[in-house]
Amino acid sequence: MASKKSTKQKELSDTALSLIAARFRALSEPVRLRLLNTLMQGEHSVTQLVEASGTGQANVSKHLAVLRDAGMVAMRREGLMTMCSIADPVITQLCEIMCARLKAEHAELGKALP
Repeated sequence: MASKKSTKQKELSDTALSLIAARFRALSEPVRLRLLNTLMQGEHSVTQLVEASGTGQANVSKHLAVLRDAGMVAMRREGLMTMCSIADPVITQLCEIMCARLKAEHAELGKALP
């Protein structure tokens, strides 16, 4: 009788699951996704992110704080400007995986992504 290889992953602790959930909550807002999408093109100032997002400066700052607290965005001062960049390259990979999956689903349905 052949033995089965275990494909079961190690169970995550409640603390780890809470941390993962917090990261996904940070990604659950379209404005934050728009900010990340812009930052994937390179470092931008908060002013540039306000222009790119089409929302107000206070709103962008609030969303950037959520992304920074989740470890996804890094911020640094350059004179009077605050510059932002992707802090964790895994975020870019995650977004690429999701975008590829959505494109594949739409292709299967014969629709183009808007």
